Amino acid sequence: MLKKHLLASLFAAALMAFPAVLPGSAGSVYATELHRIAEDASFFERYTNSAQDLILKGLELIGINYRMGGTNPDVGLDCSGLVQVVFKEAIGMLLPRTAREQSQVGAVIGRQELKAGDLVFFNTMRSAFSHVGIYLGDNRFLHAPRSGAEVRIEDMRQSYWINRYNGARRLLAREEQKSLAQ
Repeated sequence: MLKKHLLASLFAAALMAFPAVLPGSAGSVYATELHRIAEDASFFERYTNSAQDLILKGLELIGINYRMGGTNPDVGLDCSGLVQVVFKEAIGMLLPRTAREQSQVGAVIGRQELKAGDLVFFNTMRSAFSHVGIYLGDNRFLHAPRSGAEVRIEDMRQSYWINRYNGARRLLAREEQKSLAQ
């Protein structure tokens, strides 16, 4: 319990400097979203330690530039590179390189079953499972969208994502996740 409150406090403090790091009006939208998450005192209580570690690691990478084929946060990340880095650094899990390969790992789950830490897949390049992100809860996911953009949080209820949703996979064991309100 103390760890969760400490992490939430530290994260909230780190966010205070975030708007200066994110350029343009889009940056303020993402900063606002992050502030909303940090101010929700129960946010981190929703997650077990593994899911919490994944979420925190992923949130640290918001604002990193997209780079096709990127697997290094210092240079840039693509969507599957982001997922690889988060899972490896947060919980030591090694994942395949591409979104398509990652879509073949773990248990297939329905959209109504999504929990924090699940992988969500989309058809963004006229090819099934061509894009991947990490589900955060509350219909939000973290991803590296495209060239010229940065790692960010999106709402899966936007028509763009609804029309391109391909499915989800669960990699964390059931006991490592807590149910989240949709």
